[in-house]
Amino acid sequence: MFFLAVFAGLVCFIFVLFVTLPSPEQILTGQRSDKATTQAIVKDLGLDQPKWKQLVWYVNDLSPLSVYEVSTSKLKQVGGLQWQPGTHLVYCVKWPYLRTSFQTKQPVSGLIKEAFKGTMILAFSALLMALLIGIPLGVYAARKQGTIIDNGIVGLSTLGISVPSFFSAMLIAWVFGFLWKEYTGLSMTGSFWEIDSLGEGKRIAWKNLILPTIALGIRPLSVFIQLTRNTMVDILRLDYIRTARAKGLSERTVVWKHALPNAMNPLITSVGGWLSSLLAGAFFTEYIFNWKGLGKITIDALQQSDLPVIMGTVLFTACLFFVVNIFTEALYIWIDPRLRHE
Repeated sequence: MFFLAVFAGLVCFIFVLFVTLPSPEQILTGQRSDKATTQAIVKDLGLDQPKWKQLVWYVNDLSPLSVYEVSTSKLKQVGGLQWQPGTHLVYCVKWPYLRTSFQTKQPVSGLIKEAFKGTMILAFSALLMALLIGIPLGVYAARKQGTIIDNGIVGLSTLGISVPSFFSAMLIAWVFGFLWKEYTGLSMTGSFWEIDSLGEGKRIAWKNLILPTIALGIRPLSVFIQLTRNTMVDILRLDYIRTARAKGLSERTVVWKHALPNAMNPLITSVGGWLSSLLAGAFFTEYIFNWKGLGKITIDALQQSDLPVIMGTVLFTACLFFVVNIFTEALYIWIDPRLRHE
């Protein structure tokens, strides 16, 4: 119910934003369009109807159970299972219809589906890098508590948390993709898929993933280092750790087999939150590296006032955020059996 309430509020907010921005017919036709063309676009988009009716139609497009007039041009684009019991109305069972782009005339759902692949690859790469480096560094810092190594790791991680992601992205792109390009062989911009030299198809460009992954993963990496380090410092002081050491177990076994598993609960919660943030918040990183993802197409849509794309990406990102958080909560309960009885 909470999700539905928030989603309903988000839909209303986006619709209000939609009707307060410049009229779509002005965006599509420009200032030099004739009156007949403008009126035709207004009628086709339903902008000649009252605002409340436009909101109802918008919700109808998003709903999995929808009703359309037989004469509407949306039926082919909506798809799904359609049933026409009479001569005027068609009932549809479908996926949410996000309408079509003003600029490309392509379905917004198709644009999001294609862009989401790039965002997902980038987000999971950044998260994996942060985990593979952050956890060992956090454990090592905890074992060296109070030494210069510990202070150095904590200091660098604090710096990583403090620096904004867009600044890190610009700095990394400029240094490694421009100044040192002849040594790194990396480019400032590039997507995961590139057209081959013969123009016959796509090929995967793994090297284009390196710099945006580092730029996007710096902040979660720094957070994982400090979270792992602080949790491990507390756990290594507990009685059962001292007992394990007294039994003659190696330090490696004590740390990695007995201490670290008990430090994973807060880390898992943080991972879920960061996964949501990376999937939903990679906008500036994608734009700086020209990485085709949700952020890149959203910023491009904002520049072109392509309202259906903006509305579609915002709604999709919000739903994605909720789904990831629900999955994280379920995983947290599964890992910690004590929560199942609360």
